[in-house]
Amino acid sequence: MHGAQPVNIIAPLQTSLIRGALALVPIACGLGLRWYGFPLGLPAFVVKYGGSLLWAMMVFLLVGVLLPRLPRPQVAVVIAVVVEFSRLVHTPWLDAFRLTTAGALLLGRIFSLWNLAAYAIGIAFGVWIDRLVAMRGLVRSAKAP
Repeated sequence: MHGAQPVNIIAPLQTSLIRGALALVPIACGLGLRWYGFPLGLPAFVVKYGGSLLWAMMVFLLVGVLLPRLPRPQVAVVIAVVVEFSRLVHTPWLDAFRLTTAGALLLGRIFSLWNLAAYAIGIAFGVWIDRLVAMRGLVRSAKAP
């Protein structure tokens, strides 16, 4: 093909790796908050909704890794809303999974509209971090060619 741009697969791979590494930060902070928040004397509000905020930030960043061509904020919001409203669905296998540590961390147990507010803030922080890193030239913007 005469005049065609060369395919650059390095930049998207590098972007995904950076976003994946960034997703490890809210994961580590969220686990630390859940495990050590109460022993450190943090209020229940901070432990509960701080974890929700960090979960949503992680979802946003992982959407950037797994589905980089889709509009990440909207996809993250849809995932967060679906997960939150899935807590209203009770089946034996789903409730059994929610009782495990992985189920509690990934899906949660109790429906709360406050979680949706925490998710919105977490996704907004994820967008801010992603743009900050993009401005520094470490991650290509979603609108870049």
